[in-house]
Amino acid sequence: MNETRTQSQINTFPMWSDDIDIVADLNFDNFSMTVYETFSNNLTTNLTESSDIPFHPPEDVVLMSITSVILGLLILATVIGNVFVIVAIFMDRNLQCVGNYLVLSLAVADLMVACLVMPLGAVYEVTQEWILGAALCDVWTAFDVLCCTASILHLLAIAVDRFWAVTQVDYVRNRSARHIGTMIFIVWAVAFVVSLAPIFGWKDPDFLKRVEEEKRCLVSQDVAYQVFATFSSFYVPLVLILILYFRIFREARKRIRHKPGKITKKENRKKSSTLTASVPSCSEMTSFSNLNSQTSNPDTASSTNGLNTQHSENTRVEMLQKKKRHTKESLEAKRERKAAKTLAIITGVFVICWLPFFVMALLMSLCSPCEPSAVLFSFLLWLGYVNSMLNPIIYTIFSPDFRSAFKKMMCGEMKRQRRTH
Repeated sequence: MNETRTQSQINTFPMWSDDIDIVADLNFDNFSMTVYETFSNNLTTNLTESSDIPFHPPEDVVLMSITSVILGLLILATVIGNVFVIVAIFMDRNLQCVGNYLVLSLAVADLMVACLVMPLGAVYEVTQEWILGAALCDVWTAFDVLCCTASILHLLAIAVDRFWAVTQVDYVRNRSARHIGTMIFIVWAVAFVVSLAPIFGWKDPDFLKRVEEEKRCLVSQDVAYQVFATFSSFYVPLVLILILYFRIFREARKRIRHKPGKITKKENRKKSSTLTASVPSCSEMTSFSNLNSQTSNPDTASSTNGLNTQHSENTRVEMLQKKKRHTKESLEAKRERKAAKTLAIITGVFVICWLPFFVMALLMSLCSPCEPSAVLFSFLLWLGYVNSMLNPIIYTIFSPDFRSAFKKMMCGEMKRQRRTH
């Protein structure tokens, strides 16, 4: 009875018997591997096609991690350096003078670069595509042009202020907060005009296509705008900065070599630091004005020379004077070298950081086949951002007042830590 029922069931469902035979003949290991490979391939295909998150191989993940760490450290260093400058000016009374308003505004511009521009730029570099839309691309590029242009134009304003302080006797005494405020206003006004022009329509026709389809976020590549922006932001300021610092160095060398009258070693040291420092401190500028008034008085110089000639009869005194003369010439040579070195650092760092990028930016709009690779473009762009990290160092390290303020801040923090422990 049971045998008959089993046979009838098999006859009723012949397909089951065939499938059982097929499964029995299969190798279970090969079957499981086939199912696993099919499942994994389908899963990878579905993830890459249906998801907006790109799939990255392990080697790309390592590269992205290294890039993230490097750019993160660069952003952190830029923030810390400029915050130190801002805090030092607000906390130290020796730095609260009109001349340092330009340095304060420069630090604010560089801090904006670190906070508003570099973070989104870092995300763009890590992902290798712009996934934030056209509107945010407009905002990011506008902040990029605004902050970088303001930073560069502040360097020009500092050079102009430095030139007037060296060449005009009463400039430092007559300089007012309104005068420096006007310079700062002009700098930011020009930066706003250059940065907001693309938002109000001065764009190339391929802007939206480049953002939405190619996933690339660039400043407007319109030829006329690029010529206007690059010359306003860099080329004209560069030429003016080179001319101004050359004339500052020439004036410094002339004053070092021709110092009428008898000036004490302390005054000489102050004068030398004033001529060579990129941004003179308040105390240095006061001493510089006093020295200008001393050197502009020929009667004092002639009377001092007359007193010196009265004591030059003895041979021993003549030998001492020769030694002093040689020492004086060597000190003058050292001061000239120091002035040349300081001005070379200021202009050299500025040119090295920004010149390659602005040459590339102008060529990209004028010559489509001249567009560089993505790696080269990113390197030159971030080389320009590095200038915002170096500015706090360059424009404060040559000032004794800034150095002492930084030491007070560091020592005060160390003392607080000791007290807490």
